[in-house]
Amino acid sequence: MDEQAFRETCRVVNPLACPFEKAILICQCGCREAGRINIAEREAINCLDVAALEDCTQLLGLLRHNAAFALKLTHIDEVLPHAKHVKVQCGGLLGLQGVLQPESAEETQVADIRGLVLAAQTRFGSLQELPYSEIVRGIAGFQARRRTGPR
Repeated sequence: MDEQAFRETCRVVNPLACPFEKAILICQCGCREAGRINIAEREAINCLDVAALEDCTQLLGLLRHNAAFALKLTHIDEVLPHAKHVKVQCGGLLGLQGVLQPESAEETQVADIRGLVLAAQTRFGSLQELPYSEIVRGIAGFQARRRTGPR
């Protein structure tokens, strides 16, 4: 399937695409509002709640904006390669989890993204008020799993 045709089909079939799709698909994170759908031979994640989608979209934008220096980006709106997307998504969520639950700072997975976002909003009042300097350390320090075996 042509990649452009796949993207267009994705937008039609999955209008509520999860902003943290990459983190969920690599099994680093889970979410109570995530649904799985198959498009061609690929799997996609959709959000089952519009309010959750809006919150997560806002959070991901704020994570990316605040992590620009740590990601060595010269422009905030620069297109990110897959590895940096994963770093922002997984590292950001793990960093936020470490801020909210210091006892779980060494965890390598987030069980429920929606629960984490709601807890952050409750504790800090809004997503703009999160301590991004601490969260960005999670992004900078995140190491994706390395491939094993031959390519």
